Formats: sequence, C-alpha cells, structure tokens
Amino acid sequence: MIDFPNKTIERSSVELTKEDFVSDQLVKWCPGCGDHAILAAVANVFPKIGYRKENFMMVSGIGCSSRFPYYVNTYGFHGIHGRAHAIASGMKIANPQLSVWITTGDGDSMAIGGNHFIHIIRRNIDVNIILFNNQIYGLTKGQYSPTTPMGSVTKTSPQGTIEHPFNPGELVLGAQGTFFARAVDSNVKLMTEVMFEAARHDGTSIVEVLQNCVIFADKTHAAITDKEVRDDAQIHLKNGEPMIFGKAKDKGIRLKGTQLEVVKLGENGITEDDLLVHDQYQQDPGVHLMLAKMAPPHYPVAVGVIRSAMYPTYDDLVVDQIDHAKATSKIKNVDDLLNSGDTWEIK
Repeated sequence: MIDFPNKTIERSSVELTKEDFVSDQLVKWCPGCGDHAILAAVANVFPKIGYRKENFMMVSGIGCSSRFPYYVNTYGFHGIHGRAHAIASGMKIANPQLSVWITTGDGDSMAIGGNHFIHIIRRNIDVNIILFNNQIYGLTKGQYSPTTPMGSVTKTSPQGTIEHPFNPGELVLGAQGTFFARAVDSNVKLMTEVMFEAARHDGTSIVEVLQNCVIFADKTHAAITDKEVRDDAQIHLKNGEPMIFGKAKDKGIRLKGTQLEVVKLGENGITEDDLLVHDQYQQDPGVHLMLAKMAPPHYPVAVGVIRSAMYPTYDDLVVDQIDHAKATSKIKNVDDLLNSGDTWEIK
C-alpha cells in the first residue's frame, strides 16, 4: 500500500478489492456507453489508493455521468445541475478526512456549472474531478454542449453549431489549475493510472476522459481512438521521458522557438536528444498549456498526466487561519465574546 504525501485521510486496515466498491444497483447506462469503462477504472483504482471505503465520497450534478454515486459502493451525493463542485467544496472543507470525487459531464461542468468549475480549480481545494467529455448532452437527448465541435449537427443546431468549443485542458490551466490529465474511455489501464496520480495530488485534480456516447455522438473521438489511427493520433506523456509517439515510435515533439513541432526521428539528423522531455511538475504552465491544446491534424492529442504542480491548497490555508485565530484571539468562548467590546448595564 502506497503512502500518499500530505494526506490525513484514514487508511484501510484490511486490503480492499475491486469487489468491495461494486454497488448492488442496476447500472442504467446504454450498452456500449463509455461510462461503463470509467466505472471499471474507478473500481480498479479505489482499492489501490488504500483509504477506508467509508472515507470515499462521490458527488455529482446532473447528466448521464451524474448517476455515478449510485454505482459505487461508497458514500455519495447526487446534487443538482452544475452544483456538484459547490457541494463538494463544502464537504471537503467541513470534513478533510474525506476523499472527495466529483463525476461530471462537459455540459454539467462547463455550461450551467461553469462558474463553480473555474472557482474550485483556482481555489485548489483537495478534490478529484472526473470530467466525462462526450461533446454532447446525452441525458437530455442530444443538444450541443460547450465542447461540441463547430459545425456539428445536433438537436439544437440543425444547421450546425456556430459556437467555439471549450478545450477543457486550456480552461483548467487558465483557471490556474494545478493538476490536469487526459485519458480515453477505451483505455481502462491508462484511466486507472491517471486517476491514481490524481488521488496522490494535493489540490484540485481534473481528469478529462474522452468518452463516447453511442446514441447521440457516436464516434465523436474516432479520429483519436480508432485502432487504425490511435498510435499516431495520441501521445502518452510520461514524466521524465522524451515525447515519442507513433506506431513505429519514430515521431516526437520538440520545441522550436515558442511553438511545439512534430518531427520524425532520423530525418535531418533528429534524435531523441532533440525532443522535449516531459516535466509534469514544472510550476510554469506554458508548455503544459501547449500540450493540452494539441489536436489533429497537425498534432497528436496528449494523454496521461499533463500537469501536476504543487501549490498551497485552500483546505490547508483555511485550517491555518483557524489555528492562528484560536492562538491569537482574546476571545476563547461565548462568555468572552459577550463581555467584549462596549458593554453597559441597564438599570
């Protein structure tokens, strides 16, 4: 069992397994939905994290992703649309002994919940957010969302949407995010890995999962996830390793001036020494932002942990303020409060 830095959450005295976190509830997602794979990854990673089952808390808003608390055998709270982050913030501040996990969709978090989303990130509250990005509103039957690509024909954009979509990674880093990772729903192993790293991070972690909605946005991520293209369309970032990708592992990413550039190893004398080496712990988010924004056709999509920088958390700073106030205040109890300041007698 791995000890986590800066964590005070109680650890399990017995070894837990995947089966300990499987709910007895009927899973009501469509067959083939990417949500099933995300659920499998959570069931894989929770025993690896090693906390007591009772210390996990699942929080959600509204959407297909937000049925998650019913399907994990832990404590859970099914909130209202867009408000999961506000609810989870209060839970974590009130009870630091909880490992709080938020499951949310691209609409739930970046449309009606956009304000709560950016502020939980900038505050750096120690919670974990799994963002299901299927680029559509699935539960309400196929309206375009804040991540739907321009030109997409949906129930609410019959002529094609003309709105510029959010890039979740860009939004997270713009809100001063300290942890951002990305995975695809067809790779449970990678999802498990990045969720584990999210749990280890002290602060707000966001794991974006490129997830498929088989009913209303089927194959929306096909240009990245199809077997024929995925090796060339994805680059799996690993801390401390050069950025190499491709079916033959013959492509790489280097920094040319102020821009990232895709190069081919062996051409024009290019070797691994010319490639960028990934540093997920770098404080400056500049390269992390460029990696988060990469997309076909000119770049592969970056998956894995893109950023994991250490900054003080809101939770710790609140505790420090309370401890300082207790140590320095002249008022120690209610009697002290009632007898402080201007007092007088009524005769």
